[in-house]
Amino acid sequence: MKTVFITGAAVNTGFGIAQKFASEGWNVIITSRREDTALVAAAKLRAAYPGVTIMSYGLEMVLPDNTVNESRITAIFDELEEKKVNVDCLVLCAANLGIHQQIFKNPLSDFISVINTNIVANYYIIESCARRMKKCRDGSIVFINSNTAYRAIPDRIAYSTSKAGQLGMMRALALDLGGYNIRVNAVLPGMIKTDRWENNYNNCRYALSNYTPLHDIAEFSDIADAVWYFAVYARNTTGAELCVDGGNMIQLYPVVPEK
Repeated sequence: MKTVFITGAAVNTGFGIAQKFASEGWNVIITSRREDTALVAAAKLRAAYPGVTIMSYGLEMVLPDNTVNESRITAIFDELEEKKVNVDCLVLCAANLGIHQQIFKNPLSDFISVINTNIVANYYIIESCARRMKKCRDGSIVFINSNTAYRAIPDRIAYSTSKAGQLGMMRALALDLGGYNIRVNAVLPGMIKTDRWENNYNNCRYALSNYTPLHDIAEFSDIADAVWYFAVYARNTTGAELCVDGGNMIQLYPVVPEK
């Protein structure tokens, strides 16, 4: 039975990805910033999918002093190795969203926190996981990226920078890890129907990215299906991007319906 490791999987998109893999019979390992939320999410998955093994870890990827939590990441993968758990697919969903970071108002530490979470900590998680994958000469690594890697939005400089950097790192990793048959790809969502969207956090329900050519935005299952493709079907695909945004990236400007 195969195993997927998903960061930031206690709620929203990460939890939807965990549900997809569990429903397909994979064992699932999830992380969350807080141990208690990870335990609650794991309990829900066990109740819904009793035939698979569910594991959870609390993982604060970046510490309050803005350093990457190397010791915790190392400890998690050392424990998995001791338990002889091989990770077949690593999904990097956890992110610092960097909302309301304004160039002339926020301190540099806020920018650093986003970069260290979305790029540096992810790199160390990948390195720790890929060391085990290369022994099996097989594996799939999938970034949950964003179409904001290409299209900036207001007061999110650090976030867009980190997502663009992720894509560069994805391509470089795909090249360096390809010889071990480890594939590295990225899913680029647009707007997703998260609880933040439902609650209209940061006025996101009225952002222009809601007006897509398909007249809809992504459900969690849409992102999960894209990850599943990379994990299971894309045997000869690496260094690739799959945009799941209702076609938002292809349009010069959104057409807002007259009311």
